[in-house]
Amino acid sequence: MAVASEGGHWIQLMRLRPAFEGAEVVYVSTNPALAKAFGLTNFRLLPDANLDEKLKLVWVLIKALVLVIRERPTHVITTGAAPGFAVMLCGKVTGAKVIWVDSIANAEELSSAGRKAGRVADHWLTQWEHLTDKYPGLECKGRVI
Repeated sequence: MAVASEGGHWIQLMRLRPAFEGAEVVYVSTNPALAKAFGLTNFRLLPDANLDEKLKLVWVLIKALVLVIRERPTHVITTGAAPGFAVMLCGKVTGAKVIWVDSIANAEELSSAGRKAGRVADHWLTQWEHLTDKYPGLECKGRVI
């Protein structure tokens, strides 16, 4: 399962698509138009939310749990933001291996969700080498963009 909010998070996830070649991938995002724009037939929709919308975050988490239970992914990869984090959490609870790739936009410090992801993710990645010194366990494998 590959998950990202629309915008830059989604573009970065789409740049990772060649790595998924040969795998059956369910793509998840917050805008239904993305499925058509990127030619995706295996697409699921989640609502979006942010830290200022606590009730919406709870709703996203509930919807993410239902989605993960229904789809039973073996792996979850996300470039963020909140919906990706919610699916990552639910995936971890149901036994999936999870990968967090923090957005390239976070050059000085990790995103809020990215910092929390380090406690959950099997692979916790940044696109900025210098951030690995600041966050023990964080890895840099290169840039998506």
